[in-house]
Amino acid sequence: MKGAVLYTTKYGSTAEYAGWIGEAAELPVLNVQKDNVDLDAYDFLILATPVIYYKLLITDWVQENLAKLDQKPVIMVTVSGAPPGPKLDAWVGDSLPTDFIARAKHVALRGRQVPGELSWFDRMMLIIAAWKNPDPVASEEELKGFDYMDRNSIAPVVALARKYQLCTPAAAQDFPVM
Repeated sequence: MKGAVLYTTKYGSTAEYAGWIGEAAELPVLNVQKDNVDLDAYDFLILATPVIYYKLLITDWVQENLAKLDQKPVIMVTVSGAPPGPKLDAWVGDSLPTDFIARAKHVALRGRQVPGELSWFDRMMLIIAAWKNPDPVASEEELKGFDYMDRNSIAPVVALARKYQLCTPAAAQDFPVM
């Protein structure tokens, strides 16, 4: 099957992951905000998105293209400071339709946040969030930043992409979430 990595980004971590995934899986990499994406040209998709203010940045694009996305296997890659778990699952659940989430294979990757690279508004929002955050580690990361970028962490995404590349569209729906 033919696939592609489609992404959106705000500060660059997701773009970097998308590039690594595309290179490793030998797939084209397209920015949904800038590139003209023909969804009919691909049998499966890897959608990579940052989580900004507890929402997926790609939400509107997914909603606009839901009819076509529902016809193909999707690997959803989220990039945030939060580790995989109930908190991140809730953010994904608040951002996308339940049926879409149930069908997509979700892989959570940890990103990077450099306070000096943030807009003034985003920096102020993180300061407020840090004051209110009861988790001292997360609070400190909101104030001082973090860097969890790890090229090796894309391995589950690449493995699943390779399986999709080698199978028929009907068989791809049966792969377990990694």
